[in-house]
Amino acid sequence: MTWYFVSKCLTRHAHKPAKIIRYFGNAVSERAVFSRRTKAIQKKRAVSSPDVHVFDYLKSEASDMICDRVGDVKRSFPVVLDLSSNRGFLSRTLTKQDGIDYVVQGDICRENLVHSFPSQLPCDSVAFDEELLPYRDNSFDLVLSSMGMHWVNDLPGCFKQILRVLKQDGCFIGVMCGADTLYELRCSLQLAETERESGMAPHISPMIPGHQLANLLWGAGFSLVTLDFDELIVNYPSMFELMEDLQGMAENSAIVHRKMLHRDTLIAAASIYQAMYGDKSSECIPATFQLLFMIGWKPDKSQQKPLERGTVPKGFNINKSET
Repeated sequence: MTWYFVSKCLTRHAHKPAKIIRYFGNAVSERAVFSRRTKAIQKKRAVSSPDVHVFDYLKSEASDMICDRVGDVKRSFPVVLDLSSNRGFLSRTLTKQDGIDYVVQGDICRENLVHSFPSQLPCDSVAFDEELLPYRDNSFDLVLSSMGMHWVNDLPGCFKQILRVLKQDGCFIGVMCGADTLYELRCSLQLAETERESGMAPHISPMIPGHQLANLLWGAGFSLVTLDFDELIVNYPSMFELMEDLQGMAENSAIVHRKMLHRDTLIAAASIYQAMYGDKSSECIPATFQLLFMIGWKPDKSQQKPLERGTVPKGFNINKSET
């Protein structure tokens, strides 16, 4: 494995300059589903657009929900890692009132870190691949991740690395897109491509269902795992505006061996989308974003544990109602 290291200082609206450091490896797994290089290029292109703020609505909403969950945990987290930080949607909302003293922002795209939002907290920025965390064991009290982990190839390995860098009784809170995300677009493209090209290829990135995500967290070693989901439905004038917005927010496909769609297939898919899912009264099409929220804790002796089998007192009836 060859490692690359570049260091640069950047002045930003924080208590001290943000140090941008880059950590990357040049090895690519043969089983990789997503091209991490392609995703970094997509992010760079998106953040370089003068209209980048127009496409912030999805990530802003998801980050606000994460911050609400941080506020629900009644304890302090002095040192926090913001994994897949993008342009710092989490850091601009979090404050010292949330029990946070210092934030490390990490993203695969250096340009995102350069254009980070101002934060009330002291922040450092580190550009690295989320699949390769360049930190020692027991470094952070809290790890946050908003809308980035659905592009990770080795999700079980990533969870194990997060567990490794967490301190004892540390917390991981994250959100990622679930399997039902953009199912309308997926079905429309599949039907159109099958009709026009006598076959179909994946064009919407595969995403994980909720029950599998919970199993991965348990398997990585997290305790007290909690999982819930929310669905955001956004209306667009047509399928083409939806695809434009996905590109603008760097959420377009990054599949390794992706096939380009023909123009007539795209036009057919747009018609199918409108016919199957469109709202005739508003002439809009809905797009579903399923957000999977996860919370896991690094095991510690102080945490509550379930009773061992056979230790329940005799005569105890969980279904018995008191009168």
